[in-house]
Amino acid sequence: MVLCDFEQKGRGKVSRREEYEQTTEKLLEPIVTGYGFELVDVEYVKEAGTWYLRAYIDKPGGITVDDCETVSRRFSDILDEKDYIEDSYIFEVSSPGLGRPLKKEKDFKRSLGEEVEIRTYRPIEHQKEFTGILKDYDKDTVTITCEDDTEQTFNRSEIALIRLALDF
Repeated sequence: MVLCDFEQKGRGKVSRREEYEQTTEKLLEPIVTGYGFELVDVEYVKEAGTWYLRAYIDKPGGITVDDCETVSRRFSDILDEKDYIEDSYIFEVSSPGLGRPLKKEKDFKRSLGEEVEIRTYRPIEHQKEFTGILKDYDKDTVTITCEDDTEQTFNRSEIALIRLALDF
């Protein structure tokens, strides 16, 4: 991973990928909020040898294909003008989907009292997948209330993925 001289509060240097994501978020946020949408997440990932810059947007009632196209067209001009990403890549705008991960403070706040799924990196008491109601969180921990009314607290460093539970 290549490190850049880009500084992040309290964390030192960030990777090129993180720099691209942060720059994109900063430039895209006013456009998305201008349309009355929420910028849920930005990711810069390599899949099958191709780099993708993805923006996930949402609004009450859900995002349409036309909403995604509107944001994509508007931001594509800015991407061309600023030209801050060295690699060739594909830019996509999408809905975050039902099973979106909780990553930011606003995601956790919005999901308090909701059922979540947690996957851990390593087994805890012989299991790696947990489901419960999101009861509390802070910068280091996440607490859920399990089906049997017991509480379980996880260190964030143990959590590979946390997302809203999908009930079908």
